[in-house]
Amino acid sequence: MAAVHRPFGTPSGPSRRTLLRRGTQVALGAAATTALAGCGSGTDDGVGADGRVTIELWHGQTDTGRTAIEKLVAEFNRTHPHIRVDAGGGVLADAMLQKITAALASGSFPDIAYIFGSDLASVARSPSVVDLTDTFHDGPLPWKSFWAPARAAVTLNGQVRAAPALLDALAVVCNRKVFREAGVPLPEPGWTWDEYVETARKLTDRGRGVFGTGWPGVGDEDTVWRLWPMIWDLGGDVVSEDGKHIGFADTGVRALETVAALSRDKSVYIDPKPGSEQMYQVFTSGRMGMVPTGPWQLPDVRQAKIDYHVVPMPTYSGKEMTISGPDTWTVFDNGPARVRAARTFVTWLSQPAHDVQWDIQAGSLPLSRATEELPSWRAQEKRTEGLHVFTKALETARARPVHPAYPQISQALGQAIVSVLLGRSSPAKALRTCADEANAALLIPR
Repeated sequence: MAAVHRPFGTPSGPSRRTLLRRGTQVALGAAATTALAGCGSGTDDGVGADGRVTIELWHGQTDTGRTAIEKLVAEFNRTHPHIRVDAGGGVLADAMLQKITAALASGSFPDIAYIFGSDLASVARSPSVVDLTDTFHDGPLPWKSFWAPARAAVTLNGQVRAAPALLDALAVVCNRKVFREAGVPLPEPGWTWDEYVETARKLTDRGRGVFGTGWPGVGDEDTVWRLWPMIWDLGGDVVSEDGKHIGFADTGVRALETVAALSRDKSVYIDPKPGSEQMYQVFTSGRMGMVPTGPWQLPDVRQAKIDYHVVPMPTYSGKEMTISGPDTWTVFDNGPARVRAARTFVTWLSQPAHDVQWDIQAGSLPLSRATEELPSWRAQEKRTEGLHVFTKALETARARPVHPAYPQISQALGQAIVSVLLGRSSPAKALRTCADEANAALLIPR
């Protein structure tokens, strides 16, 4: 899913991911009113009488994420006297696609907006989205220094359509106490999905209300993106090479068979609500043995005083495979002066010295190997048990394709996963229904 995180070490409570996706209608309405009134349009070049260019940023953040970006904006404004970034915020990230779509239709849009990676293909269809290929291929930080999923998440048809904004990865967090009480050894790198199923079964104690593992069960992107590394590991892909069919007609069945095994064993807690909060609450209450999650969940795990262990995702092939769900800073064309200023700002944000501030304060993994090598990030890894496992996972992580039909594919696969989790359909039948719907979406001209 589009990944939105908490800063490492913050107190327990709703995660940044949840907060960004769940803001109240009052907050969204107020933010939208302010943002739409405050942003410029293509008719305003943003250049003041003193020659300073003002650009509007819809950062989409709340809570600690908002504090982190506002600190960075203040530092940028201090060190770039000819540019002023107005961090008006726009709307919360979960509503950004809707508001950006409306803003583009009205011709009054910001210069930069925080766009979920899964939404970029839809937004980039607008001619107002700036091509950043030259900006990043010839930028101060070598393009190939960025982790592969960060590059893939902003690239569409060979063009860089946004700047990488935030990075994560999936791994499995285990509760050592639950393992110890069940007499089950902790998993090690290279373990298999069959071992995962067997471990979940052994950890489950229905009499005590203990589950082996958990899975989101509402059919949204949080449900879906956990299956992609399984499909990729089996040799499948989201879209086939011909672009007209899904690329997981066979491998998807095999992955769903693993899900079905968890369901049959009744070893999986199925979270019925969006946001996966209940699933994580079960884990942090000590009633779940292991959960696939991202680094954003470590603060809650630590706050709950869970003695935990982090291990890479299981595998079918013996090769490590995981998924990263990067988000983006997308730049819009409000005239040459404002575009130049926006390019300068997003390039500045991605430089290691500034990226590491965002990573630590807002809960992202490093966007680049250069950031990962900084002493401040290495120190952060030493302070946070298991964090290095997530960072190392970026070496084999993949990102979902930037494809305009992805939302429809995800929706169809989400329903298939839920039907298997709930025992309402076999893996083969669920995947056939998914393929019919997703293939139809792929045939729509875009």
